[in-house]
Amino acid sequence: MLATLVIGLREGLEATLIVGIIAAFLRRNRVPLVPMWSGVGLAVLLSIAVGFGLQAVEQALPQAQQEGMEAVVGVVAVVFVTGMIVWMRTHARTLAKDLEASATAALGRGAAWALAGMAFLAVLKEGFETSVFLLATFQASSDTGLAALGAVVGIAAAVVVGYGIYTGGVRLDLSKFFTGTGVFLVFVAGGLVLTVLRRAHEAGWIVIGQQRTVDLTWLAPNGSVQGALVTGVLGIPPDPRVVEVLGWVLYVVPVLALTLWPRRWRPSAARVPAVRLVVAGALAVAAAVLAVAVPSGSAQLPHTVAVRGDATSVSVDVDGASGVLRVAGDDREARLRLSASAHRCVTRAGVAADRWRVVQAGTGAQGSGADRPSTLTLDDLVTLFGRLPVGVSPSTNPGPFAARWAVRDTVTLWTVRGGVLDATRDEREVLTLSGGGLPSARTTTLDRTVWSVPDASVERSAASVAAADSRSADLLLWKAWLPIALGAAAAVQALLALRDRRRRRLPTVPTPEPVPARGPPAADPARSTDHVLR
Repeated sequence: MLATLVIGLREGLEATLIVGIIAAFLRRNRVPLVPMWSGVGLAVLLSIAVGFGLQAVEQALPQAQQEGMEAVVGVVAVVFVTGMIVWMRTHARTLAKDLEASATAALGRGAAWALAGMAFLAVLKEGFETSVFLLATFQASSDTGLAALGAVVGIAAAVVVGYGIYTGGVRLDLSKFFTGTGVFLVFVAGGLVLTVLRRAHEAGWIVIGQQRTVDLTWLAPNGSVQGALVTGVLGIPPDPRVVEVLGWVLYVVPVLALTLWPRRWRPSAARVPAVRLVVAGALAVAAAVLAVAVPSGSAQLPHTVAVRGDATSVSVDVDGASGVLRVAGDDREARLRLSASAHRCVTRAGVAADRWRVVQAGTGAQGSGADRPSTLTLDDLVTLFGRLPVGVSPSTNPGPFAARWAVRDTVTLWTVRGGVLDATRDEREVLTLSGGGLPSARTTTLDRTVWSVPDASVERSAASVAAADSRSADLLLWKAWLPIALGAAAAVQALLALRDRRRRRLPTVPTPEPVPARGPPAADPARSTDHVLR
């Protein structure tokens, strides 16, 4: 409730001040106020319609898209409140003068409805900002009813205070008021940054930097006034994540410094471009240092690993989607070319890997089965298979049997970034038996693993790769995304510096003076706006 009350009070007071300044000017120049009030009323209605329209659109979306919509509304709200804080910080002292200059120009054109349009646009800006900011605050609030009540009370109080300032019955140091509320709104907007990042994660947009930082349940216990202040008003969750803390710091620190920076320490208009360029350079250097200094965190598996079975080790040289596998045995080495057509991207032991699978028939005597016995007895079959094959009975098929062999080798290799994760060579022997009392030929298979990487080694390698990938994803926030954000901020500061230099070269346009014939007599103590902003 407190956050929405301050938002309604500040934004409402801005709008009432603008309307009051325009109304006082029109009264002093004896211009009817009906067009102005028409523009104000239309702007208020449109602002309310914007708020309800955004809420209706959000409610019509699925859950995941609602989270995304809330994130987008939150981003817009943060941009609006930041622009409002900065604009009022730089224009509070000249607000009345600027508005009267614009109104004088409209009167000089002799169009009362131009003043209505001026009031309409001024109030519409404040009303649209208020609608979006309040909507984002409602979404982050645990009690929407109290939040709405706070907004209504704040806007009503703003109208009363604004009318008092307009009539001269209320004296308010607006500079201190806007500075104080600006500081409070910086922390409220910082809480919105936290909410935006949490909603973006729930929508599946942000998946990095989700490690828990600190446990703040002791600071914001549920159901307590302290918890309502920390969580409900400032938007700080009890379990902030790394990316949320980083976003909060990157927003609150510079905006708070800009809000509280003493006026006497501000650079002159001539030095602003140089200061902006210095800031841009510092941001660019920080981005470059982070991009270079932060390690990637990826794991590199060895290119040669030991295997068990009929070989001692395997090694691989990968070149894109192809490579060469070398299998070392007792004083011998076999080479197998891995073609791109045998390559696939798969998941092995829970990690993403490149797989090559090469299937080939046995070569020479081995492939043709010439090195295998051509005749088998029942005892030979039991020795080979551990039992008699299905369909062979000692009583009806006493043997011996004629044997025909065919051998097929399958070599499978899994690599991660060129290092060996797993490798196997499987051999399948297809045996066809005939004769020996069999009414027809019988075919059976015999599978065996010739060599393979031990399972324990595969599990250790997969665990190290998974841990490194998780660490790399965490470091990506600091190595890539934060430097990108700092680089973008540096580019913005550099562009603003160029804009400021260009503006200084442009000739100044004189402010139009009020028409004396339209104003009251010099001795007439007409209502003035000199007391509004001091």
